[in-house]
Amino acid sequence: MNEVVGRDDLLLVTLDTLRHDVAARLAAEGRIPNLAARLPGGVWERRHAPGSFTYASHQAMFAGFLPTPDGPGPHPRLFAARFPGSETTAGRTWVFDTPDLVSGLAGAGYRTVCVGGVGFFNKAAALGSVLPGMFQESYWEPEFGVASPTSFEAQVSRAERVVAELPHDRRLFLFLNVSAMHQPNWFHSPGATAGDGDSWETHAAALEYVDRHIGRLFEAMRSRRSCFAIVCSDHGTTYGDDGYTGHRLAHEAVWTVPYAQFHLNHEEPGPR
Repeated sequence: MNEVVGRDDLLLVTLDTLRHDVAARLAAEGRIPNLAARLPGGVWERRHAPGSFTYASHQAMFAGFLPTPDGPGPHPRLFAARFPGSETTAGRTWVFDTPDLVSGLAGAGYRTVCVGGVGFFNKAAALGSVLPGMFQESYWEPEFGVASPTSFEAQVSRAERVVAELPHDRRLFLFLNVSAMHQPNWFHSPGATAGDGDSWETHAAALEYVDRHIGRLFEAMRSRRSCFAIVCSDHGTTYGDDGYTGHRLAHEAVWTVPYAQFHLNHEEPGPR
């Protein structure tokens, strides 16, 4: 990361509430072709979430604690705040001297931009101002939220405008929290009604919806220069698993998340 930071743009996409088993199955069945094309080997890496709900998990990730590989560690981190005794800070780790990664990247010359999704990014409430308040620019509107059937399309449109309006010589760290998989998600399943409620299947349909539009985001982020991208879930959720529904609880479906990191290579436009 010491080679990447300062050279490339950076993209962090959190697929809020996405379960690993749903993501892995859809990739294997060819139902998310745009995401699968970017996954190393076409598969999601299985990792453990740093928190069991959005606020806790993002506080950890913004401090450099991305989801942890599920095998025995220690696992060197991509980013880390400088502090004595860290066992996961290695020579290839990009180390920052600020309290969080966002301000660390701002200090390194990046424009930091948040495109929020779920309610913890809605600045109408004091608590919803904490996470987006770390960024130099932050955006949230009802069309980005969990109740909108077209939330991701609206979020990508905002991200495209951010990229288009930024001076070419300015590096960008774009964070986008995808709300589509979070309940309610029944409306992503064709023919479903509110009375049907949410399920494993509607959760999967929401991921298929995201996949149909995520190519636009990737194209925007590689339009200026190469971009290092991280796409992962912040936590999973339960749909009746062992009697549990929802998250903010210690269950395998909540703690196990999909993760991927890859480069979006910049390609200069050809002659017109």
